[in-house]
Amino acid sequence: MTNDISRIYLDNSATTPIHPEVASVMSTLLVGCYGNPSSIHFLGRESRIIIEKSRKSMAQALGCSPSEIFFTSGGTESDNMACRCAVENLGIRRIISSSLEHHAIIHTLEQLHKVYGTEICLLPNDSQGFLDCDKLQQWLQESRDLKIPTLVTLMHGNNEIGNLLDIAMVANMCKSHNALFHSDMVQTVGHYPLNFTDLGLDMASGSAHKFYGPKGVGFIYIRGGLQIGAMLAGGSQERNMRGGTENLPGIAGMGLALELSVSTMEERRKRITGLKKKLKEGILQAIPEVTFNGAEPSMYQVLSVSFPPHPKGEMLLFHLDIEGVCASGGSACSSGAESRSHVLNGIGMANDRTAVRFSLGSHNTEEEIDRTLQVLQKILAKS
Repeated sequence: MTNDISRIYLDNSATTPIHPEVASVMSTLLVGCYGNPSSIHFLGRESRIIIEKSRKSMAQALGCSPSEIFFTSGGTESDNMACRCAVENLGIRRIISSSLEHHAIIHTLEQLHKVYGTEICLLPNDSQGFLDCDKLQQWLQESRDLKIPTLVTLMHGNNEIGNLLDIAMVANMCKSHNALFHSDMVQTVGHYPLNFTDLGLDMASGSAHKFYGPKGVGFIYIRGGLQIGAMLAGGSQERNMRGGTENLPGIAGMGLALELSVSTMEERRKRITGLKKKLKEGILQAIPEVTFNGAEPSMYQVLSVSFPPHPKGEMLLFHLDIEGVCASGGSACSSGAESRSHVLNGIGMANDRTAVRFSLGSHNTEEEIDRTLQVLQKILAKS
């Protein structure tokens, strides 16, 4: 498929373009390193060495031990594994979460309630997406008093509105009440300095294609000493934690992508923060009636805009696409859905307004932001 160089890609929270170095390494491995990592011959051992080097590299970047990193097919599998195995193997009977989580969490919790009768407690939130931490404290205290085995699962960075959770604070609350804490960190791994050990996490999920790596590969962090058991039955891969022959090119690509993302993190953050500010100020100047979803400080790469009622509002994303601007109305995982995003409903955004999520990446330029602002003015100009 030929790339259209006139297109402006502002949907990096859905997926990032793969880093050229990552693509090159993966291409080489696809052809030249085909041994099964479980085989004991030379080609198998060669593959195993590459996988373990990637595991070690990622552990170093994330402030944990290599033995705490397990490779999966992506964030969805990792989220499912954390919640399902906690219930099935650790006896968790209550899960505290929120209605603003990714569907990989929300739908899993619904199924766990239906199949196992797991109690699901969803934290209230305000119109900016702030979670009620007083309620969290209350529920954790209740769990401890009643001796209810409890898991808290809350995302670090919201993929639609950009809110950031104080991970260390929640981890401390959970630890003081003997509850487990899992965080979906799909949107923040590779974008923020993270040390899983210092943060006090029990489990965390990540996905390569959110930090300039390949699709279809991710990981779950499981704190040492926490035996949650396997979700996929099969062979003894991943130290009996995830059956199935490892995706060698994907794992190597993910390891390199994280290494590259961490090495350029601060420079990238400063540049993208400037682009986001330029976009936000330009939209405000052109369309004073806009508001912004979520709360500041938010993820530096995400800007969720609530546009006022307009005749072209319902088709705004379509018009942006025609003009060569790629953005989304919320989570890409909900594309094609007839109803509005559960996150936008959860923060009470008015039905007559249109939401567009602009999410920026390392490849975006000031010229692209200027062009995007011109396109918005053209589409939403008052007749």
